Amino acid sequence: MNFEEMKAKIANGDGFIAALDQSGGSTPKALAGYGVAESEYSGEDEMFAKIHEMRCRIVESPVFTGEKVVGAILFEKTMDGCNPEGMPIPERLAGKGIVPFLKVDKGMHDTENGVQLMKDMPQLADQCARAKKLGVFGTKMRSVVHEANRQGIADAVRQQMDIGLEILSHGLVPILEPEVSLKADNRGTAEAHLLAAFQEELERVPEGQQVMLKLTIPSEPNLYLPLVHHPKVLRVVALSGGYGREEACRELAKNTGMIASFSRALLEELRAQMDDQKFDNALESAIDEIYAASTAG
Repeated sequence: MNFEEMKAKIANGDGFIAALDQSGGSTPKALAGYGVAESEYSGEDEMFAKIHEMRCRIVESPVFTGEKVVGAILFEKTMDGCNPEGMPIPERLAGKGIVPFLKVDKGMHDTENGVQLMKDMPQLADQCARAKKLGVFGTKMRSVVHEANRQGIADAVRQQMDIGLEILSHGLVPILEPEVSLKADNRGTAEAHLLAAFQEELERVPEGQQVMLKLTIPSEPNLYLPLVHHPKVLRVVALSGGYGREEACRELAKNTGMIASFSRALLEELRAQMDDQKFDNALESAIDEIYAASTAG
């Protein structure tokens, strides 16, 4: 797939985006959920090797195809890695009809004004250049909203857009992800502030260009419909945010035009100890359920 084919797939394809981008801080928890204890690896290199094995197993599964999975978000080490046959992961995904994205953020600061802003990304230009060379279509970066602080939310959305515009200038499509915590005080008000902030910040996107948004499934169904239909938004995707898969899918299905970009809700029943048949069956069930929720609206 070339860039325009990838753009059309993301804009119009039926399906969802798999989030395979757990970073250093969340990797031990992801591995534990997968059935790999910390005693089974020593040091960061072995830890990342274990999570790479898990991701390769998912990517190589015959049920993981572009028929129902339109995209996949990768951790940087995964993007730079290869499948067991030595093919770069972005190339392997594209060959299966799945659009590759790269997680670019470097973590977050402590909470201030009710939000956690992203840390600086001094290597962003180099990351984007390398991603572009490897055939990656876009990027993703995350900050978190913990309370309905209008100024804090405006700051988070502005920071996302500032960096998103830089990413656009490198020829990639950014996914902006200011997650509203499911535990946020006055969550509904926080979501309303987020909507208003995005409606203002989207005016900064140059004509003819688009960004993507990754948002918490709103407490009021279809709250984000104005963003779904905004001409400067390529697609609005939903994070599972701590919901189990059944609840995440039920809530997502209430929202027209939003598709899933789930991580934990996708992986929750997969285990390293499964044989290939059981692994593929569990992954297929998850894909089918998330696909149905993503296409319900």
